Amino acid sequence: MQTFIHYFLHFGFPIIIAYVFFRKEWKKVSLMLLATMLVDLDHLLAIPIFAPNRCSINFHPLHAYYAMIIYVIFLFLKKPFNIIGIGLLLHMVTDYIDCLWMSL
Repeated sequence: MQTFIHYFLHFGFPIIIAYVFFRKEWKKVSLMLLATMLVDLDHLLAIPIFAPNRCSINFHPLHAYYAMIIYVIFLFLKKPFNIIGIGLLLHMVTDYIDCLWMSL
């Protein structure tokens, strides 16, 4: 169930957000939100690249708290930066939920 929720929040929920809040341009916004998944490229800097029980939050550079402050600032900028900020913060929340799930 954890895996399903994780991937739904990464790939399904952004499309729902785009459709509900950006209805006129939901396809374009969906692609932008899904493109924020590229933030996971920072996993390539870790050794090992994938560790199933590792919490990404504050481990990888683009998942660090200082990076999240920048993502919050993006929310207050004009398009497309505010949409990118939404996508990045949604990604961080999803990964944080994963971390909580691992600690149970």
